[in-house]
Amino acid sequence: LLLGGATGVTPATVVILGAGIVGSNAAILATGMDAHVIVMDRSVVRLRYLEHILHGRITTLISNKMNVREMTREADLVIGSVLVPGARCPVLVNEEAVMEMRPGSVIVDVSIDQGGCVATSRPTTHSDPVYAVHDVIHYCVGNMPGAVPRTSTFALTNVTLPYAVLIAELGLREAVRRDASLAKGVNVVEGRVTYKPVADAHGMEYEPLEYVMPIDISTREIFGE
Repeated sequence: LLLGGATGVTPATVVILGAGIVGSNAAILATGMDAHVIVMDRSVVRLRYLEHILHGRITTLISNKMNVREMTREADLVIGSVLVPGARCPVLVNEEAVMEMRPGSVIVDVSIDQGGCVATSRPTTHSDPVYAVHDVIHYCVGNMPGAVPRTSTFALTNVTLPYAVLIAELGLREAVRRDASLAKGVNVVEGRVTYKPVADAHGMEYEPLEYVMPIDISTREIFGE
C-alpha cells in the first residue's frame, strides 16, 4: 500500500486516534507522504494546532464513538496514539469495529504500552511484530522507540537528565519541593503509591504525596487541585 497513491490511484486513508506528541508526528509524516489524513481527539485546541501547522491539509474530528466507528471503517491505516498519563488508556475501537474494517488494512497501536486502544490489540515484539485478526493486520510492538535505540535514548535523556541532575544535587525531597513538575512525576515512594491514576489502574491504595513525603507544599499548588 502506497500511502500517497499514484497517478490514477487514490491515496490511502490514515486515521489517527489522539493528537498528542505521537499522533501529531504521525500526522506530519503521513501528510508528508500525501496520504488522506484524519485526526481525532477530544481537544479542539490540539486539533486546531494541527490544522494550523499543516496548513489545513488534514481532516480533524472530535473523538467520539460514532466518529471513531465511521472513520475506522473507511481506513487503510489506523494509528492508535491515545495516552492517559499513568493509567490504562481507553479502548476506542471495539472488536465489532475491527470486523468492519477493510481486509488487509492495518492497525498500529502505539498505545499498547498502556494496554492498547484497540480491543483486538495484544503486545508483540520487534522479532515477531505482526498478527492478523478479522483480516486486519495488527502491529502492536511494546516500546516501539526501541527499534531505534540510539536516537530514542538521546531524545529521552535530553528531557529527563535535568531532573536526574536536580535530584543528585539536592536529594529527592528538596528537588520535589523546588520543582512542581518533578513532584507530578513521583509515582511511588517507599512502596506507597502517590499517583492516583497508577493506584486506580493497579487496584492499589492511593496516598497523596504530601502525606508520604511532607515537603511544605500543598497538592493544590502541585497539581492545581
